[in-house]
Amino acid sequence: MSNPIFDLRPTHNPHRWLLPITEKICVGRKTSPFMLGGVGLAASVTALEQTSGRPVVWATAQYLSFGRPPAIVDLDVSIPINGAFTTQGRVIAHVADQEILTVVAALGERPSVGEGLWVEAPDAPPPELCRQAFAPDDEIAGILETLDVRIVQGRFRSEQLDGTPSPDGRMLLWIRPRKAPPRDTGSLAVIADYLPSAVCHALGKFVYATSLDNTLRMIRLVQTEWILCDMHIVAAHGGFAHGSLRMFSFEGELMAVGSQSMILRAKAPMQAIA
Repeated sequence: MSNPIFDLRPTHNPHRWLLPITEKICVGRKTSPFMLGGVGLAASVTALEQTSGRPVVWATAQYLSFGRPPAIVDLDVSIPINGAFTTQGRVIAHVADQEILTVVAALGERPSVGEGLWVEAPDAPPPELCRQAFAPDDEIAGILETLDVRIVQGRFRSEQLDGTPSPDGRMLLWIRPRKAPPRDTGSLAVIADYLPSAVCHALGKFVYATSLDNTLRMIRLVQTEWILCDMHIVAAHGGFAHGSLRMFSFEGELMAVGSQSMILRAKAPMQAIA
C-alpha cells in the first residue's frame, strides 16, 4: 500500500499482507537494527482498514519479539465480528514461524449523536522556528532519516541530560514524514511511537525505553503537514515507565491519542522482550 514510511504489500489472500523489513523502518545499533514497533502497529492497522473497508477507532499492539532486516513480516488479519457499524479485528504478525506482535482493534463509523472536543493544543511556535532534533552532520539512519523532528520543549539529545528529572515529564515535538504529509492512520501510528523518546527527558538521564505495548485511539484524520505531539511520561518504577500522548494537526485539531508501557534498560535491547 502507498505510504511514505513503510511498504505494505497485499497478497492473493485478502486476509494476508506482507511487510518487508528494510533499514529505513528500523532503529537500534547499526550492527543490529530492528523494526520500530510503531511500524508494526502501523502496518497492522493499515491491513485491518484495507481488509475490512472501515477506519480504525482503536488499536493496541502487544510486542513479543523483534523483526530484523532483511526479513519479511507476514500479517494475518482475522475479523471475528463484523457488525452493522463496528468491526472487531485482530492481526498476528510473524517472521517465519516466530510471532513478533499481536494487534487487536475496533473499526467502523456510527451515526453521530453528538460532537464535542474538550482538549486544546498546547501553545507552540511553528516548526521552522524550532530546533531540529538532529543536526545536518549527524550520522542517522533508518526511521530517523524518514521523519523530520523539531523540538518545541524537552531534552531530546543525551548530551542535554544532566541527571535532573523533569518537573512534569512532558515533551513537545513537531513531527512529519519527509516524503509526504501524514494522510493515514498508519502514519500517525508510526509518529506516535516517538513517545519512548520522552523517557530520557523525564528522568534526566539516558536509558533505553522499549515498548511493551502501543495503543492508538483515533479521533479524526485531518489534512496537515506537521503533527504536534504532546507527550507525557506519567511514572517510572520497577524498571518500567508509562506515558501518553496527544497528536494535533498544525491548525490545532486533535487527531489521535495514544499510550504505552515501556521496559527501561541501561543497555540496548538485543534479545526478544521477556
